[in-house]
Amino acid sequence: MTEPIVEMAGVSKRYGDVTALHDVDLRIERGELLAVVGPSGSGKSTLLNIMGTLDRPTSGTLRLDGFDVGALTDRAVSALRARTIGFVFQQFHLARGVPALDVVADGLLYSGQPRGYRRSAAEAALRRVGLGHRLTHRSHQLSGGEQQRVAIARAVLGDPPLLMADEPTGNLDSQAGGVVMDLLRELCAGGTTVVIITHDRDIAAALPRAVRIRDGRI
Repeated sequence: MTEPIVEMAGVSKRYGDVTALHDVDLRIERGELLAVVGPSGSGKSTLLNIMGTLDRPTSGTLRLDGFDVGALTDRAVSALRARTIGFVFQQFHLARGVPALDVVADGLLYSGQPRGYRRSAAEAALRRVGLGHRLTHRSHQLSGGEQQRVAIARAVLGDPPLLMADEPTGNLDSQAGGVVMDLLRELCAGGTTVVIITHDRDIAAALPRAVRIRDGRI
């Protein structure tokens, strides 16, 4: 049986006297498309931070792409995250006044790759998300949906096996949100594991699997 891309066993996270996650067991198979859904304050963000190795659990085990994260140094965790996970957030975090091509290419700025390679890879990523005709447009010249697609192009640069999207349609109207969701489905169909963190039950209901979290419990 293929090893899952993410496996959490008995994961808890405490901040002082507050327990944000309680003994979470979660297994995500390679190639899955799923939602982690719950209301505000349910523990979604904490789960995202732990699963994405942005924070470490207080107790329990996280395995990412076959590696026991708790056994790794901070430097090794950063390297694992960089090659394994692409992040997409509700806020697009695009530099104003910078062409889309350069925004995406800057995602490889610290990779040691030459500028020509970075720009070529960025162009391929933008064409992958349907923005080949917007390469030179700056963020303020793009619609909200297009800005989110630029953010997704930046996240899939380097073809990470896992894409984590935190409320990716939260700042979009329904039409633009639908385009972004269709794109995430296409990426999954191409082999990327896609985890969407959302409070929107309609989005969760439309996906093959929904993991519900409330009061820090799955």
